[in-house]
This record gives sequence, C-alpha cells and structure tokens, in this order.
Amino acid sequence: MKKTVALLLLIVCLCGLSGCHTFDNAKIDRGESAIYTEKEVEAALRVVKNQFRLWSLRGYEVHRIAYGGDEECNEKNLAWLNRLNASSGAKKPFTQCIMFVSEFHTADEYRGDGLTEDMEYTGWQWWLARTDGGRWKIVTYGCA
Repeated sequence: MKKTVALLLLIVCLCGLSGCHTFDNAKIDRGESAIYTEKEVEAALRVVKNQFRLWSLRGYEVHRIAYGGDEECNEKNLAWLNRLNASSGAKKPFTQCIMFVSEFHTADEYRGDGLTEDMEYTGWQWWLARTDGGRWKIVTYGCA
C-alpha cells in the first residue's frame, strides 16, 4: 500500500514538473511568416511554452497561443525591445523580434505573481528578440 501511494505521488510530482495538461486543450497557431522559417517560429514558440510550463505549476491553464504576424516584426518594435534590453544592462542589440498572443486562465487562488486569481486573460502578448539568429529571449510580456 505504501509503495502504491509513493508511486502515485511520484507520478503527480513528475507531471507537475513537466507541465502535464498545460497544452492539452490549447490551440497553437504558428501562422504564416515571410520573415521566419517554421523552425525559427517553433524555436520562439518553445520559449513561450517553457514559460507557461513554469506557470502551470501555479495552476495556470493555456487556451491559445498564436503568432502575432510579420507586421509586428518591424523596426519600431525592435527599437522598443532594444531600449528595454539596454535598460537591463545588455550590451548587444537585438536584430530580430517576434510576438505571440495568448489566452490563459489563472489559478483560483492568488499566487503572488501580480495576476488576478481565477481570471481569463486574453490578448496577452509575448515579445521575444534575438541577435543575429541566436537564441530567442523573452524581453517582455503582458496585456496591450
């Protein structure tokens, strides 16, 4: 009996660490891009998913993530992200940016993260950037 309980607890813990059910019902829209390859969009999307996996430990549930479109990957937004990056002490400027929009539901109790408990968030933007085809980095996120 103790072994069975211990095994069940281990499975629950492993599911929590891997973000089980975080994306089970989520709609993922990679969109079409004339700027980035499918592989590049997927690499950026993976960074956002990893952040959601961390949030899933807090009880968040993702409903939708969508590519924001090539029109968001412009010089004005890149300059904005570079200003944010410079204010954090970074030395290398970004050369590319990408944006995703998501919808998710927060946990039913406050988790100390500044978001309202038991609330559906829509239009939540994820802004990522990189330098010379390097790794994507989340620069900022939130509701527009």
